[in-house]
Amino acid sequence: MTLLGLLWVLQGADLVRIQPIACVADCRPVTGGSFVWFAVGVLTLLGGLVVLGVRRRRR
Repeated sequence: MTLLGLLWVLQGADLVRIQPIACVADCRPVTGGSFVWFAVGVLTLLGGLVVLGVRRRRR
């Protein structure tokens, strides 16, 4: 979860570009940053860090 959030942050900030893998219709790579993916990535990254923190406390 943490790594996926980090990937989304980097894609939203336009630091990483990945070509579409599975396309059904007119597939074009997303160019430029995306605030939505950046925000979702930050939330996912923070959620992953919280899960990791909770798991460490239980040990």
